[in-house]
Amino acid sequence: MYLKEKIFKGVFAFCAIISTLAVGMICLFLFANAIPTIHEIGFIYFVFGMDWYPTEEIFGIFPIIIGSFYVTALAIFIGVPIGVLSAIYISAFCPRTLKKIIIPAVELLGAIPSVVYGFFGLVVIVPILANIFSGIPGKSVLAASIILAIMILPTIILVSKAALDSVPSSYCEGALALGASKERAIFFASLPAAKSGILSSIILGVGRAIGEAMAVIMVAGNQVQIPESVLDGVRTLTTNIVLEMGYATDLHKEVLIANAVVLFVFILLINACFNALKRKTR
Repeated sequence: MYLKEKIFKGVFAFCAIISTLAVGMICLFLFANAIPTIHEIGFIYFVFGMDWYPTEEIFGIFPIIIGSFYVTALAIFIGVPIGVLSAIYISAFCPRTLKKIIIPAVELLGAIPSVVYGFFGLVVIVPILANIFSGIPGKSVLAASIILAIMILPTIILVSKAALDSVPSSYCEGALALGASKERAIFFASLPAAKSGILSSIILGVGRAIGEAMAVIMVAGNQVQIPESVLDGVRTLTTNIVLEMGYATDLHKEVLIANAVVLFVFILLINACFNALKRKTR
């Protein structure tokens, strides 16, 4: 028995080391290729430049960074409340028979390929927005954010539900014994206890939203500009890489790798902020 435990411990440690090495190798590849390119172009010119004309070797990605921020922030603003409230309903209020239908449906929502989401947005969401706001093509920040909000719902719902289910029932029962209603007991006793898990679900949702490319390409408009409203077209960091990597050569290709580094740092900063918030809540 002791030997078996040592073997499994070694297997788990090996898997953890492989995962860490994979992240380290990705970081090494990205930064080793991007740092000389950014130095050649100029950090200020690259990050804060307003124009993107690869054929003329003009590489300013500031509008693309702002576009990524707008799309991700709006998607989180739409998706997080819906996802968390859905998780609360499934965990605490949903009848058992209905739960057997809702949970597989949510899991299926997470298994749909991103290109299908993009096609749905292109043929449903975009025309609806074009009809509601006459005079616009419909491909916009809002369309991309709605699709991303739908895409992150399964992650937020399932992880938040697991966090709520792990809270001891004594928390809710104690609140009920003190005279609180069930709703108040859930929101003021169980929900704060599950805050760490819910924040983890939001972190995973943010990662999915920032890293999505295919669905966003189909509905965002892909215009390199700082959007003045949520109805303007926009290009994100991920879509910029996907759209141009197929034909990019020489400096253009190296700049797209640097673009990936900016996206990587963007994700790291957001995760660091959420992790700091998690530690504070603990």
